[in-house]
Amino acid sequence: MASYVGRFAPTPSGPLHDGSLVAALASWLDARAHGGRWLVRIEDLDTPRNELGAEQIILGQLAICGLVSDEEPLVQSTRIAAYEEALVRLAEAGQVYPCGCSRREVEQVLVTLGFLQERDEERVYPGTCRAGLRGKPARSMRLLTVLGSEDITIRWSDRRLGRQRQNLAREVGDFVVKRADGIFAYQLAVVVDDAFQGITHVVRGEDLADNTPRQIHLQRLMGLPEPAYLHTPLVMGADGNKLSKQNGATALDVSDPVAALQKAAAVLQLPRIEALSVTEWLSAATRAWGARWIS
Repeated sequence: MASYVGRFAPTPSGPLHDGSLVAALASWLDARAHGGRWLVRIEDLDTPRNELGAEQIILGQLAICGLVSDEEPLVQSTRIAAYEEALVRLAEAGQVYPCGCSRREVEQVLVTLGFLQERDEERVYPGTCRAGLRGKPARSMRLLTVLGSEDITIRWSDRRLGRQRQNLAREVGDFVVKRADGIFAYQLAVVVDDAFQGITHVVRGEDLADNTPRQIHLQRLMGLPEPAYLHTPLVMGADGNKLSKQNGATALDVSDPVAALQKAAAVLQLPRIEALSVTEWLSAATRAWGARWIS
């Protein structure tokens, strides 16, 4: 598949950790097993989370493990004009509206309606500003998840998880595409950039699977191609939660890159590969991945 284009899109909020390498390796192996190209995108829009120097550390960690982008990495902070243009297109189509609700106000409405019991529950936006701001100043921009009076339901198929379905209106609500602080939301930026880079296949962690319907909805609204999706198993921490930078995951140890790759491959349920070099290991792992995931 010469037309295959995959990607790995880390946030520069710190070095890669064990879970990051699983996603990076899976996306690289899928691209190579398909005979395609593999790109790196630095998703640095959430500036309060960015860590000085993290981008170069990440690229260095990847390179030590033999995972090097086939093109110069794309940096999202250079793409603001493209996101502005996309938002204008959505506004002209009547698909977005200004919202004056704070997070606290949304929580209070949901508690009042009896829809929110625990603080870690998904906060489904109740559509408070859909009919207008009612005197409140605009804070963010939200995308409609209804068509007329009908909820929008997205059905899609994941290469690992199988058939999926999500009612956007009831399970997510009208979601933010531009935040109150002026930062473009992940959902909009990732869709615009996947189309710009010609991404045909997205391989990423399972924690992002419930974001996929939102992205498909945006792709369809803007007439953009829909990539194929594969969501990989997660690396869990000692506390039972997903390993992440937010919960204190330690930096990926690349002092022995083959050992680091072996550890990531075990999460992906690939057979153990004995190899003396990173190049040799990656070559064997590509064959193993192709045998498992490419029919």
